[in-house]
Amino acid sequence: MNLAIFFDPLSEELVATAATATTLAGYVKPFLDTFPDWRAADLALIGLDEWRGSAAGPPTGHGADAVRRHLYQLQKGSGPCRLVDLGNLRPGLTLEDTYQRLREIIAALLEQNTVPLLLGGSHDLDYGQFLAYETLDRPVSFATVDARVDMAEPDSAPPEDSHLRRMLLHAPTFLFNFTQLAHQQYLVAPDVLTALEKLHFETLRVGQIRDDIRQAEPLLRQADFVSFDIAALRWNDAPGYYPANPFGLTNEEAAKLAWYAGCNDQLTSFGLYGYRPDHDTHGLAAMVQATMLWYFVEGYYYRRRETDFRGPSFVRYAAGLHGPPRYGFQTDVRDDDDSPDRIVFYKSQQTDRWWMEVVNLTGNARRIVPCSYQDYLRAAQGDVPHRWILTQALLG
Repeated sequence: MNLAIFFDPLSEELVATAATATTLAGYVKPFLDTFPDWRAADLALIGLDEWRGSAAGPPTGHGADAVRRHLYQLQKGSGPCRLVDLGNLRPGLTLEDTYQRLREIIAALLEQNTVPLLLGGSHDLDYGQFLAYETLDRPVSFATVDARVDMAEPDSAPPEDSHLRRMLLHAPTFLFNFTQLAHQQYLVAPDVLTALEKLHFETLRVGQIRDDIRQAEPLLRQADFVSFDIAALRWNDAPGYYPANPFGLTNEEAAKLAWYAGCNDQLTSFGLYGYRPDHDTHGLAAMVQATMLWYFVEGYYYRRRETDFRGPSFVRYAAGLHGPPRYGFQTDVRDDDDSPDRIVFYKSQQTDRWWMEVVNLTGNARRIVPCSYQDYLRAAQGDVPHRWILTQALLG
């Protein structure tokens, strides 16, 4: 597929002014005169400047380029950094055309195991990101980080306020699970949260993240893609969106969430939306997003490909729901031990991360899902973890 026809090249000045031997600009391969070889890259940056889905209209200036100016000046991290910058996407004739264009481009990148990093535009562009996963022919999970839950009725609201409803109701469905992170309860109608609960989807308020950000890690670890609205950050930390909000994530918390997403072996695309450079007088929000992308890239090269749960790098534990837990290495739990009063957990000896095995009540479906140490402790005390209950309901 010739992706070059969908993109405008970058200004050479944008890269050249930041290029030194140690900065990211010295390693990234941008679209200047020649379109980069995205098939050989680990990650591909895509700039977006599509705002027809926003009631506020387009901002002044190109947000992705503003973030690039800061990103390219950051020092390269510890990983190899096989990163290409495909330039800025040319919007379609209609907004729906842009969604479909994103679908084709992201699907092509996924086929080559290149992770798209989507930067800029209104938050509804994640609908195009979502559509790309329809080509995988398997159930997928995704997570959204946003101060609001964009579930408005499409007939009465712009796409940026209704795109999540459109994804959750997409038919035929290919969605297994969805997670809403960092919403602020006073900005979300109670019936919206009730609807997510009835669908067995998990939510984590910004206050819960503030109390212990580690709760967000297993939720991001189960996502195939993440959609992040910069409006999830408080205005003082990232003054680059509209309308302003004095509450939300701090820049440190946003960077940590980006790191969690990057570390996720399963995650294959990351979108950072909603940035309006005309509100960002001093470039603070652009720097925050550049740092988030830096942490995502670092997390990507920290991935440990932890998928062989029966291998020697995992310890298996069986928590009995009506008695003391059994724990130890693989031989401590039989492969055919599917007792209904027992939950099997897996702990990585490399990263100390935890997973939980869920078998549905009929025994014909099984899934290993990310969890926390607290989930294991809860099961060991005889309580069924909430995440086990939700997954059980999704398996049917």
